[in-house]
Amino acid sequence: VQLVESGGGLVQPGGSLRLSCAASGFTFSRRAMSWYRQAPGKEREWVADITRAGGDTNYADSVKGRFTISRDNAKNTVYLQMNSLKPEDRAVYYCNTFPTLVVASWGQGTQVTVSS
Repeated sequence: VQLVESGGGLVQPGGSLRLSCAASGFTFSRRAMSWYRQAPGKEREWVADITRAGGDTNYADSVKGRFTISRDNAKNTVYLQMNSLKPEDRAVYYCNTFPTLVVASWGQGTQVTVSS
């Protein structure tokens, strides 16, 4: 079982990034998925989640209207489109099932830095 996040990087405030999470080792289409993030010195926090077929999504208030979670069950991949990025979005971003840690442990995450 593996979750591999990618797509992070350095972006200016107001910019965009698209994160990807490739899943393997379990039946992806049978699991709701989520994105979490952990900023330096802070607890890991929930960002967004998506149902198994992708028909329903939920977002933390801090990212609502700026981030979009989606999935492609044919590719066993969940995405996080992040627009209008702010310095406070700086964190390591992780994907997992929802609820978390049911199938897989945390991956290595992908670093997002928002700075001018």
